Amino acid sequence: FLQLYPSANILVATKKDFETKNRKTFCARIATGDYDAIIIGHSQFEKIPISTERQRQQLYEQISEITNGIRELKEARGERYAIKQLEKTKKTLQTKLEKLNDTSRKDDVVTFEELGVDRLFVDEADSYKNLFLYTKMRNVAGLSQTEAQKSSDMFAKCRYLDELTGGRGIIFATGTPISNSITEMYTMQRYLQYERLKRQGLQHFDAWASTFGETVTAIELAPEGTGYRAKTRFARFYNLPELMNMFKEVADIQTADMLQLPVPKAHYHNVAVPPSDFQREMVADLARRAERVRAKEVEPHEDNMLTITNDGRKLALDQRLANPLLPDDEGSKVSVCADNVFRYWAEHQEQRLTQLVFCDLSIPKQDGAFNVYDQLRRKLMEKGVPAEEIAYIHDANTEVKKKELFAKVRSGQVRILLGSTFKMGAGTNVQTKLIALHDLDCPWRPRDLEQRSGRIIRQGNQNSEVHIFRYVTENTFDAYLYQTLENKQRFISQIMTSKSPVRSAEDIDETALSYAEVKALATGNPYIKEKMDLDIQVSKLKLLKANHLSQRYALEDRLLKMLPQQIKSTEERIARYEQDVALYTRSLASEADGADKFPGMTIKDYTYSERAAAGAALLDACKGMTSPDPQEFGSYRGFSLWLSFDSFHKEYKVTLRGALGHTVTLGADAGGNISRINNALSDLPAKLEHAREQLATLRQQMVTAKEQIEAPFEKEQELQMKAARLAELNALLNMDKRENEAVDSVPDEEPEAPERRVVGRER
Repeated sequence: FLQLYPSANILVATKKDFETKNRKTFCARIATGDYDAIIIGHSQFEKIPISTERQRQQLYEQISEITNGIRELKEARGERYAIKQLEKTKKTLQTKLEKLNDTSRKDDVVTFEELGVDRLFVDEADSYKNLFLYTKMRNVAGLSQTEAQKSSDMFAKCRYLDELTGGRGIIFATGTPISNSITEMYTMQRYLQYERLKRQGLQHFDAWASTFGETVTAIELAPEGTGYRAKTRFARFYNLPELMNMFKEVADIQTADMLQLPVPKAHYHNVAVPPSDFQREMVADLARRAERVRAKEVEPHEDNMLTITNDGRKLALDQRLANPLLPDDEGSKVSVCADNVFRYWAEHQEQRLTQLVFCDLSIPKQDGAFNVYDQLRRKLMEKGVPAEEIAYIHDANTEVKKKELFAKVRSGQVRILLGSTFKMGAGTNVQTKLIALHDLDCPWRPRDLEQRSGRIIRQGNQNSEVHIFRYVTENTFDAYLYQTLENKQRFISQIMTSKSPVRSAEDIDETALSYAEVKALATGNPYIKEKMDLDIQVSKLKLLKANHLSQRYALEDRLLKMLPQQIKSTEERIARYEQDVALYTRSLASEADGADKFPGMTIKDYTYSERAAAGAALLDACKGMTSPDPQEFGSYRGFSLWLSFDSFHKEYKVTLRGALGHTVTLGADAGGNISRINNALSDLPAKLEHAREQLATLRQQMVTAKEQIEAPFEKEQELQMKAARLAELNALLNMDKRENEAVDSVPDEEPEAPERRVVGRER
């Protein structure tokens, strides 16, 4: 701020300012209006309360939305479960409202409205994504209906600033506006363009989702990694151009392909390691546990899918996380990672290049219990890496220590840094000497994987090429994790792009396909491997076909509308240029017949035969001119002269009008202005020729467009063949997985319709 506005009075808030004893005084300081800007942390900002009345108003709106939703469901004879869920949510909100209404005390601190803030800049705005929403949809993965208090608080403050500034008071900045699910796009629009959504009738999520999205039920790998199950997700989207046009009213999207920043080229290495015998047995046990949970043979507090999921993730990382008594597997991910880290450490000893290792699941412990961090460090030290060159991000538990540690990594004093995405992701600038990055486990969100790779693919890295390793254990939970990332990436990749979106989409772009390739490596069944490979290939082919169709539609539009209009207007312009050139040529011919060299210029009903006198009269005419609207004031060589004043550029302009208008910017020199006018007229034959060339080009474009429209998609046969084989594999795997019969089965009181069966009963 101070670099842009050196005289600005900036107040930087600290945690101490927001302690209970200081908060009231600090808010009062802001409310004085003595400061141009206040820089404040997210957690401190939440402590500046919105007024009780505005909280009450927001609760009334939410209760009204839910009441309408319940009524609509009852009229449509909707599911009782969905109605009960909405009624439960409504009751919770009514309790909050009663608490607000019952309190007799007024706000005892300065409220947000009283601060005098009229502009809000929010960095890392994606941290406010958990905003309240209600929906009548049920059992759709990817729809989070959890609410964070800080998000509700931010929404109320945004609504207040919208009222205050007419929708121009909020600026969000984030690298990942959509980091995990479809609801985040809707949430961002609610923050930034709530009134726009209301005008379109899209302020309710169900209306928004029915306009732009569709749920798709598909067969996917089960969390325990051994079979398939049916799952309903948001995976297909329509009206994307309209959605993006609306979103881009408030969003300036800048992607890597647009910025073209000087960052190193990344080489990705997907390292698949075979599971140990113990891991195979444990995966089978996970499947048995999952079946018992689905069959309701165990109580939720004894075992549940969340516990199984967590155990599956640990097992995929290292078998000793499931049972510390198991032996060390020399073929495990940790061992293979240690080999790769040591190899790069040794190869780049002279330049002292550095490496990062990410692991979210198993953090270092002080009690001596097994963890992956200590195990990896022990293996590296046994290979000869000095202990002082290996560091944990967890040891830097203060800002000062973190700053010192980062400086050591940048200088090459610490050459191997281990950490989690949360602690070593966003904000970690140690890229100077980074040559390799290792992902030991897979996070839940595509954003986290992008944040990890963003530590090394970053400006300021001295290496022109870097290496990113992703480790997966075959036939374990890793396959499901990467599939989850793939599903989450689908929507993000279709929206956050510099390209013009197609009308509808369900494909995965290149970013998501790299996740799918990792998923394929982590799957052992040859049929599943073939299916995963075909998923990738068919997705790429569908994406190519969608682009082909999009280009064809654009060409058809151009052929039927734009090109004919352009050709017609160019033909008209050529005809007028021909008239003006003929007029100019006749004036030159009269000079050749013996007229004076200067043909004379008429200004305000007086004809000047001398060039200098005409130039001076032209400047005199300018002195009294202040209107931007052209006014006729004379003639020259058969063309009428029109004078105007460009108030934006502070310039006078003369337009010579024949069949067309030819504008000349005037200067301060009288003789120079006459030369400028003569030059504009002498350029007319060249402009006529240029227009004729444009017409020829447009006519050629018409011919080319017709040929391209008639051209079929060149890989259509390959797409049909691979899509057919993929359908065969889906059917084969569906019949071949009898252990999934119970998954998402129909309740006993309803007969099972053939189209609702998930798997066949016979091989």
